[in-house]
Amino acid sequence: MGTRKYFGTDGVRGKVGGKLITPEFVMRLGYAAGVVLVARQKLPAGERPTVLIGKDTRISGYMLEAALEAGFSAAGVDVMLAGPIPTPAVAYLTRALRLQAGVVISASHNPFYDNGIKFFSAGGAKLPDAVEAEIEAHLEEGMGCVEPVRLGRAKRINDAAGRYIEFCKSTFPTEFDLRGMKIVVDCAHGAAYHIAPAVFHELGAELVRVGVAPDGFNINDGVGATRPEFLRQTVLSHSADLGIALDGDGDRLVMVDRQGEIYEGDKLLYVIAAARKNSGRRDQNDGVVGTLMSNLGFEHAIARLGLPFARAKVGDRYVLELLHEKGWRIGGENSGHIICLDCHSTGDGIISALQVLAALREHKQTLAQACADLVFYPQRLINVDLCAGFDWQADAGITAARVRAETTLGENGRVLLRPSGTEPLLRVMVEGPDKEVVDRLAHEIVAAVKAAVA
Repeated sequence: MGTRKYFGTDGVRGKVGGKLITPEFVMRLGYAAGVVLVARQKLPAGERPTVLIGKDTRISGYMLEAALEAGFSAAGVDVMLAGPIPTPAVAYLTRALRLQAGVVISASHNPFYDNGIKFFSAGGAKLPDAVEAEIEAHLEEGMGCVEPVRLGRAKRINDAAGRYIEFCKSTFPTEFDLRGMKIVVDCAHGAAYHIAPAVFHELGAELVRVGVAPDGFNINDGVGATRPEFLRQTVLSHSADLGIALDGDGDRLVMVDRQGEIYEGDKLLYVIAAARKNSGRRDQNDGVVGTLMSNLGFEHAIARLGLPFARAKVGDRYVLELLHEKGWRIGGENSGHIICLDCHSTGDGIISALQVLAALREHKQTLAQACADLVFYPQRLINVDLCAGFDWQADAGITAARVRAETTLGENGRVLLRPSGTEPLLRVMVEGPDKEVVDRLAHEIVAAVKAAVA
């Protein structure tokens, strides 16, 4: 498949007021998506497709919500507005309400001045590349409008948050609770600010709530899963047992233990996988899906559990695709996107935290004890700015630096060069047993990239 013009690894994303994230473009996007949905759905005569729209707490969400609503209506699609709710809540409600699609207005972990649009299918999964390509094709054809009698209607769902809170709680084993635990919950001033605290409180935990006062501008600002040091300091200052941090749209998870140790996606996924293996609640064919960025030590630890392991392209949508292809149930990224298909159809920060907590409760362990057999290789990741259209793969200097690094590491390490799906960056990752060697090789490749783009 060729390069997509608008969709990245996680929908359409950019700076508000820039090339893509404008009211005019988003209205056209809603119309194009609506046309594709109408063509793909086999509904009874006279029944219109219906989509659910949710958003995070960015100030631009109001504007983009209205634009999307107009585009869908012009295509003859009804709209249900859920207001600020996490991305995985949209996936759940789309499936639970038997709707034709779900739409999220969010730029996830990005600053408030960015925003984006991502879609979920009727089954609660992110749209396949082929469907996004079809939407892009209709975008190029321009916007129309159905006759007035076929225009879509819009209404608000008043109980969206409550429905999702109960769904999250249902994934936590009924024989356990969180009584006696003091937990810091950091919602990044994002979409889960009014949901995550309710989930953990209703399961019995004593809570310290942070990142729960969104003002439209403070989403992800020094808090949340991409700023775990804030969670670490809060856990230590309150002598809490654990800390849980989500990102702006609630699909990423980072945790901190009472000693202030930070646990990102690979470690948390290992805790879930090990607990399920040791509990015997695992289909004999189950394995674990990571990504090209998953630590080599994580891969080796999964192998010691006796579980098969496979790497997907970076992006939770590709983890999900490989899980379906393999028939497995758990996978994720070190960034904190964790998918438990026996709980939900997509990655979910709250539900992932509940699966980790259930594992700790069941096996009477701390996070440190649960990760005792997991030893990571030193890994250095550096982002390097790229010029638009620069073909880094064809540059001889970059290629030579990469080959030298791979030769030095041999079979005991990895080198990965990967363009960002959302920003004009090249991500340079080097991994191996010796930290000093890893750092040196990473900086040599970065120097080659900077020389090439200078």
